[in-house]
Amino acid sequence: MNTDNFNTSILDSLTTAVLMLNADHCLYHMNLAAQSLLETSNRHSHNAHITELLRNTHELVLALTAVSKSGNTLITRMVELTLTNGNKILVDYSITILTELGVNFFLLELHEINRSLSRTRKEHLILNHETTVEMIRGLSHEIKNPLGGIRGAAQLLASELPDSQLQDYTNVIIEETDRLVNLVDRMTGAYKKPHIRQLNVHEVLERVRSLVEAETKGSIQLVRDYDPSLPEINGDLEQLIQAVLNIVRNAMQALTENKLKGREPQITLRTRAINNTTIGTITHRLIARIEIIDNGPGIAPDLLENIFYPLISGRAEGTGLGLSIAQNILKNHAGLIECESQPGKTRFILSIPFIHEGDNA
Repeated sequence: MNTDNFNTSILDSLTTAVLMLNADHCLYHMNLAAQSLLETSNRHSHNAHITELLRNTHELVLALTAVSKSGNTLITRMVELTLTNGNKILVDYSITILTELGVNFFLLELHEINRSLSRTRKEHLILNHETTVEMIRGLSHEIKNPLGGIRGAAQLLASELPDSQLQDYTNVIIEETDRLVNLVDRMTGAYKKPHIRQLNVHEVLERVRSLVEAETKGSIQLVRDYDPSLPEINGDLEQLIQAVLNIVRNAMQALTENKLKGREPQITLRTRAINNTTIGTITHRLIARIEIIDNGPGIAPDLLENIFYPLISGRAEGTGLGLSIAQNILKNHAGLIECESQPGKTRFILSIPFIHEGDNA
């Protein structure tokens, strides 16, 4: 048995984020949990200095230096670290110095404090969406039955009317019942058998980017931050385009209607491969994560918790169906959409698992 491979397998099986740093504080190895936590890959960050992995590292570098001098393990509680993409994580960390063949290494363990809270929030989001969809489907059945009767009666009445001009009134009844049926179908995300094939998520994003560029005519800056090494996923191209487009259009409308003084409207499309991510009750070894980030005014806190419900919208003329439909599409791909927002930065996170045998339930 290859000892190095065995040790790496053990590290990768841990749910605790572990980084091995050399004496110069450069990355020697990180396990899968650390790659997920720091939102980077071992290959991409190999030999990177700790200051290239995190932004606010002054205290951490001092701690590494202190451990190097004393040789004692150091444990620090409740530290907020900032990732290179600006996201913040709250952790406890410990630093231990190890010596292998006369060479010193630092073992840095990061215990994310809000991981369990994040998992609970995801489960709550999925449960709420499933409950809402089931409730609306039951309601839609009760609505569509009488609408069908009204439409049929209007058609029969139209055929019996002696004056064809009176049919204008029955046509209104028929057209309005059809409009209500279409609205109900949109609310429930009427089932359409997906056309599943292997595709690259960048194919989805580039289609959306082309559509938005044509609509905005350059008034919004579109930034691409892609991971070109992302493997293909199994999905329905048109449905995923619809989901991403619904979110990007919301961002586009927010930026257009609420321009911030002195700030150029911007939407960033970012992709990453993330390890060991739990969606619902399934832990996936690898997921494709799409982030849609805008620098608009943000979403009101009282609205943020409910934006994936149908008919909930922050815009007077909005239907409130776009995000609900997008969430339903991601659910059909075993994925999830989450949202984080504050003034100046709103981030929608789309998680789509790659299919791997042995995913842990």
